[in-house]
Amino acid sequence: MVENMRGVRSPANLSQGGGQHGPQYWAALSVEQALDAAATTRAGLGDEEAAQRLRQYGANTIGNHHTHPLAILGRQFHNAVLILLLATAIAAFLLGDQNDAIIVAVILAASVGLGFTNEYRAERQSAALRDALPHRAVVIRDGKQQSIDVTAVVPGDLVRLSLGAMVPADLRLIECDGLECNESVLTGESAARTKSTDAVAAGLSLAELDSCALMGSVVSAGSGVGIATATGANTAFGSIAAGLDTKAPETAFQLGLQKFSILLLWVAVILSACIVVTGILLHRSLIETLLFALAIAVGVTPQLLPAVVSSSLAAGSRQLAKRHILVKRLVSIEDLGNINVLVTDKTGTITEGHLEFLHALDAGGAANPQALLFGTLAVDTGGAAIGAAVGANEIDDALLRTMQGAGVPASTKSNVIATLAFDHQRMLSSVLADVDGIGRVIITKGAPENVLARCVAVPQAALDTMNTEFAAGRRLIAVASRAAAQSTTITADDEQLLTLVGFLAFSDPPRPDAARELAHLQALGIHVVVATGDNAIVAHHLAVELGLADTVVIGATDIDALDDTQLATTFASGGIAARVSPEQKQRIVRALRGSRTTVGFLGDGVNDALALHAADVGISVVSATDVARDAADVVLLDKSLTSVAAGVEEGRRIFGNTIKYVLMGTSSNFGNMFSAAAASTFLRFLPMLPGQILLNNLLYDASQLAISTDKVDAEQTLRPSHWDMGLIRRFMLVFGPASSLFDFVTFALLLGVAHASPDVFRTGWFVESLTTQAVVVFIIRTRRVPFFRSRPSWQLVVAVAAVVVVGWIIPFTAVGAFFGLVPLSPLLLAGIVVLSLIYLVMIDTIKYYFFRPRHPADQLPGSRRVARLRRVAAKYAPAHQ
Repeated sequence: MVENMRGVRSPANLSQGGGQHGPQYWAALSVEQALDAAATTRAGLGDEEAAQRLRQYGANTIGNHHTHPLAILGRQFHNAVLILLLATAIAAFLLGDQNDAIIVAVILAASVGLGFTNEYRAERQSAALRDALPHRAVVIRDGKQQSIDVTAVVPGDLVRLSLGAMVPADLRLIECDGLECNESVLTGESAARTKSTDAVAAGLSLAELDSCALMGSVVSAGSGVGIATATGANTAFGSIAAGLDTKAPETAFQLGLQKFSILLLWVAVILSACIVVTGILLHRSLIETLLFALAIAVGVTPQLLPAVVSSSLAAGSRQLAKRHILVKRLVSIEDLGNINVLVTDKTGTITEGHLEFLHALDAGGAANPQALLFGTLAVDTGGAAIGAAVGANEIDDALLRTMQGAGVPASTKSNVIATLAFDHQRMLSSVLADVDGIGRVIITKGAPENVLARCVAVPQAALDTMNTEFAAGRRLIAVASRAAAQSTTITADDEQLLTLVGFLAFSDPPRPDAARELAHLQALGIHVVVATGDNAIVAHHLAVELGLADTVVIGATDIDALDDTQLATTFASGGIAARVSPEQKQRIVRALRGSRTTVGFLGDGVNDALALHAADVGISVVSATDVARDAADVVLLDKSLTSVAAGVEEGRRIFGNTIKYVLMGTSSNFGNMFSAAAASTFLRFLPMLPGQILLNNLLYDASQLAISTDKVDAEQTLRPSHWDMGLIRRFMLVFGPASSLFDFVTFALLLGVAHASPDVFRTGWFVESLTTQAVVVFIIRTRRVPFFRSRPSWQLVVAVAAVVVVGWIIPFTAVGAFFGLVPLSPLLLAGIVVLSLIYLVMIDTIKYYFFRPRHPADQLPGSRRVARLRRVAAKYAPAHQ
C-alpha cells in the first residue's frame, strides 16, 4: 500500500477490475493477504478513507443514466407509420408539390415532437424513479455496521451480505456462514454456488471463484462479509454489461400495436396501388396520380397513433404516481390492465405482515421457556448482539422483539459458535451454541414438518399440539436440538437425529380490508392465487376468515403431482397454494401463462424473484429485497391489493382510450379514403386534392390527441383488456363501408342536387368529412348512448369542437384559398349539417347491432351480470376514485 499526501492509505491493487487485479487475482489471495492488498482491516475503512476513495474511484455505478435527447429523437423513427410519412414528404417534394410536402412534414413533426416529448419525460421520470428506489448496502466502517447507498460503496469497504441481497460490488470473501450465491447473470448457471473464504487456484473461470462474490449475483442462502475489490464499471459485471443490448423485450401491447399498424399499412398499399393503376388506365397525370395515391396512403394510416399511445401512457404513469404506484416501464401499464389472474404472497398483502410472538409450547402443549430461549439463540442477527440486532426475516424479528422486551442481556448471542442460515430449500436455520447448564448443542428451528422429519422420535402429543395450533390459524415454528460436544462448525448434514424441544407460535391476522380488496379484484374479473409458505391448515383457516371457505387449498406435494395443464386448471379461478417453494411459485405462474392467461405476480422476497421474472407483470414494493424490486415492472409504495386494483383500472382506462383511436382509424379514416379512391375512378376530376386530404388529416388528428384524457365506461374496466385483431378487422369491414356509403350519398347531393363545380365539390366534401370523422368519436368512444349515459372528457369536447369550427372557417380564409378551398353557400352548409346528423344516427344504430351481445350473460350495461359487477366495483373502489 502507499500513503497519499493527507496520510490516508491508498491500495495499490484496486485501480482496475480487470487484468492482473481482476477477481481471479483476489480469489487466489488468502484472507490476510487480501486485507493487506486492499489496505483495510477487519474493522473496515474509516469515514475519511472512504470519502477519499469515493473521490478517487468514483460512484459505484455502471455507465451513466443521463437522458440523451438526440438518441430519443432518433428512436421516434423506428416506426413504420412515421417512415411512410417521411417517404411521402420526400416524394412530394421531389415531384414538385411543395405544399403537400410541407403539410406532411407538419404531420410528421407533430407526431415525432409529441413522441419525443413524452419519451423524454418518461426517461426523466425513470431517472427520478431510480432516485426514489435507492439500493442499500450494509458496510462495516470503523468497526460498526451501517447502511449506505450502494453507489457509495468503495474499493476496500467491508460489505455484509444477507439472504436476498444483491451483491453490490466484486467482493473477496473473508467470512461465510452457509453463504450461497446465484451467479446466473454472470455465468449462466442456474444452480446457486456455495462460497467459502479459502483461496482458490489462479486462472480459474468466473464460475469457479468460490472465494469471491461478484456484483450482480444474488445471495440465495446464508450470510457473509467481503472486501470490495472493484466497483462500478471495473467489476466483472460492469465489463459484461458494457457490451449488452439493454433494450427491453416488447410487450403484448406493443406487439398488438405493430399488428394493427401493419394491417393498415397493407390497406394503404393496396388502395394506393389501385389508384395508380386506375390513373394510368384513365391517362391522368402520373405526378398528380402518385401524389394523390400517397395522400390516400397517409390518410388511411394512423399517423398520430404513436403520439396518442405515448401521451396516454405518460398521463397514466403520472396518475399512478399520485397513487403511490411507480411504473418502471411505461408499457407495463397496459399489461397491468390485461391481468386476469394475480398470484400474490400472503404476508403484508392479505395479512398484517407484522408477526407477533404468542407463546412457546412443549410437545404436549404446555408452556416451555426453553423453546423460546433456543429459538432466539437460532436467530440470524448477522453477528450483532441481541440488544442491537434486526432479524433476517419476520420470524426472527418477532423473536428478537420478544427477547428485547424481556430484557435478555446483549451478551446472549456470544454463546453462539457457528451458524447455518435459513434457506428456502431446507426451510431451516441452525446454530452451534454453548448453553448454560446444558453444554454445546446444535439448535435447529424451522417449518414443523421439516424439523420433525429430522427428529429421532416424535410423540403423538406433539402432532396433536401442532395440528391444534394450525387449526387456530397460527404460524408455527418447531425447535429441536442435539448434543455436539466436540463440534466447532455446523453443516446441513448435522441437522439430523434431533430431539424436539417445542413449538413457537406466532400471530399474523388478516388485514381489516383484505376481504374488501379481494372482492374489488373479483369485481374487476381478476382471480387471486395466494402463494404462501404456511401449512395448508393455516392457509385454509385464513380463507375462512376472509369469507372464502370454498377456496381450493393445495399443498406443495399435491402441486408436484399435477402436470402444468392440471395446475393451470386448478388455479384458473384462484385458490391458495400452501408450503410452496420458489420454484413452485414460478411453475404456477408459467402454467397459468401457458393457458393463455395474463398473470401478475406480487412479491417482495428473494423467494419471489423467479416468479416475478416469469409473470407477465411483476409487482413488488419499495421495501422489497433488491432482487425482487429489480425483477419487478411495477413498484408499490404501499403493499396492498388496493394499489394493484388501482393500477389495473388505470391500465384498462389507457387501453380503452387507445382502442378508441384504433377503431376511429378503421372506420372514418378507412371509409373516407376508400371513398376517395373509389370516386377517383368515375369522376373526371380528383374528389379531393392531395394537399386537402393531408390538411384534413392534420386537423382531424389534432382533435384526437385529447382522447388520452377521455373517460372510460365502468364496464370497460371490469374485464381484462386484450388486443383483438379479429374485432378490429370486423369493425373496419362494417363501419368503413358504412362511412363510404354515406360519402356516396354526399357525392350525390353535391353533384346531383347542388351541381357543384370541382372546387365546390372538394370543399363540401372536405368540410363534411372533417366534421363527421371528428364528431363520430363521441359515438365510437362508448357502447352506451352517447352523452346521456356516457359523457366524454371536457378536453375531448373542446378539441373536437375547435377542429370542427376551424374546418368550417378555413374555406373563407386565405389559407383555404391556398389549398384550393372555396366558400360554400349557407344552403349547402345547412345540407352538410343535416347529412352529418343523419350519419351520426346511422353509425350509432350500426354500433348497437354490432356490439349487441350474442349471449345473455355477455350483455353490456343493461345486463344483470355487469350491473352487479359495477355495483360491487363502486362499493369496493377507493373513495377518491
